[in-house]
Amino acid sequence: MNAPREGIPDSTPRADGSVPIKLMHDRVLVRESGAEGERRSTGGILIPATAAVGKRLVWANVVGVGPNVKNIEVGDQVLFEPEDLSEVEIGGAEYVMLRERDVHAVAASRVSSEGTGLYL
Repeated sequence: MNAPREGIPDSTPRADGSVPIKLMHDRVLVRESGAEGERRSTGGILIPATAAVGKRLVWANVVGVGPNVKNIEVGDQVLFEPEDLSEVEIGGAEYVMLRERDVHAVAASRVSSEGTGLYL
C-alpha cells in the first residue's frame, strides 16, 4: 500500500471495506457494488447499457456512517436514488455521500428473517 503524502491523512480502506474517516451528522458513505453496463433480466433477456430506463434505484455497500445515523451500520447494503448525489474520490476509489434520509431500504444480516428483510 502507498504511504500517505505529508499533510494528507491516510484514507486507505480497511480490510472490512470501511474507510478511516470521520463523517459528520447523518452522513452515510457508500461504494456502489454493481458495475454499470449490460445486465440481464430475470427472464434472461440481455439489456444493453444504453437502454433508457426510468428512475432506477441502486444498491451500494456502506463504508462509513456519521454519529447521528440510527438505522445503518458499516457493512450494510443500502438502496438509494443515484441522481444528483455528491460523489467523492478517496484513495483513488469513487464513493457516494448520502444523508440517512436519502436511503430507501437497508439490507443487513441483523435484520429479522420475517417480512421483507429490509427496512422500508
